Amino acid sequence: MAYTKKPPKASEAFQKFKSDLAAGRIGNAYIFCGEETYLREHYLKDLRDRLIPAGFEEFNYHTLDGKDLTAELLAETAEAMPMISERTLIVASDFDIFKLNEDQREKLIAFLEDIPPYCCVVFVYDTVDYKPNRTMKKLYKAVTDHVEVVEFRPADNSDLVAWIARHFRALGKDIDRQTAEYMIFLCGGLMTGLLPEIQKTAAYAKGKAVTQRDIDAVADPVLSAEVFKLSDAVLAGDYDKAARILGDLLKLQTEPIVILAALGSQLRRIYTARMAIDSGKDRYWLMELWEMKSDYPAKLLLSAAKKTTAAWCADAVKMCQVLDRRMKSERGMDAVGELKLLLVRLGAQRR
Repeated sequence: MAYTKKPPKASEAFQKFKSDLAAGRIGNAYIFCGEETYLREHYLKDLRDRLIPAGFEEFNYHTLDGKDLTAELLAETAEAMPMISERTLIVASDFDIFKLNEDQREKLIAFLEDIPPYCCVVFVYDTVDYKPNRTMKKLYKAVTDHVEVVEFRPADNSDLVAWIARHFRALGKDIDRQTAEYMIFLCGGLMTGLLPEIQKTAAYAKGKAVTQRDIDAVADPVLSAEVFKLSDAVLAGDYDKAARILGDLLKLQTEPIVILAALGSQLRRIYTARMAIDSGKDRYWLMELWEMKSDYPAKLLLSAAKKTTAAWCADAVKMCQVLDRRMKSERGMDAVGELKLLLVRLGAQRR
C-alpha cells in the first residue's frame, strides 16, 4: 500500500505575517522565534526598512538586550515619539518573558495591553528558546491577545530546492534538483547554513552546472550526513573508512556521546527501512514515519538497509543503547576507545 504524503506543516502565523507585511498591515507586537535564522533576519530587516526612514534609525529604531532588560525600560523606550516617521521599532533580543518574576510579569502585561499605537515591538528569540508557559495564565493571555507569534521554520523541500537554485543562478551557476537535494542532505536544511556552502561551491565549480563532486570538494557536512557515511562504511565492512570518518568528527571536537547518539539514531532509521523492505512498504511509509520533507533521504535509507538484515539492525541498536548507558554512568571511561571498539563489533556482525 502506498502512503499519501502529508501536506507540509506550514505556519499559518508566518503566512499571515508575510501577507500583512506585503500589504503594509504592521501590528504593534511580535514574537520572532524558530530555528531558521536566515528567514528571521530577512523579515526583521524588511520590517525595519518599511517602518524606519533611512537616516533616522538613531531616533526611531531601538535595540534592547534581553539579558538586562526590564519591563520598565521597555515601556520607557516605547514612550519615545517617532521623528520624521509614523512608527518606531523596538527589537528586544532574548527577553525570556516567561521567566520573569511576578512583579515584572505584571508590569509587562500592563505594557502589552497598552502599547503606543505608533510603536512596534519585536521580541526576538535567538540564543534563548521561546517556551510559553500556560500556567502563567494572565501573561499567556496577554501574549495571546496582543502579540503575534511568528515561528520561522525550515523551508519545505520544494521551496528550499528552488531557493538554492536561485542563489546559484545569481552567482552564474546552475544546479539540478537531485544535486540540490544532495546539498540539503549533506549541509542540512537551514538556509543559514546553506548560504555559505552555496557561495563556496559556486566559487569552486569550474563548469556552469554544479555537481556533487563540487559540493563534496568544499562543503562542510553536518553531523547527520557524516554519521550516515560512517554507518554506510560499517555496512560495507570498510573499517578503515569508518575510523577515518570518526577521526574527522573527533578532530572537530564533536563529543563522543554526541556521535554515539547520532549513530544510534541513524541505525534506528536503517532498522525501520529494513522492516519496510521486509513488509513490502515503500519510501513514502518511511517519509511519513520520520517526517521527511523529500524522498531523497528515504531512498538512501532503503539503499543502506538492503545491505543488512533486521537481526543485525536490532543488535546494532542494542549495542548503541548499552554503550550510551555506560558512557552516562561510568566515570573514567575511554569514550573514544569504546566508540572505536563499537565500530569493530558492528562491522564484525554485519549482515
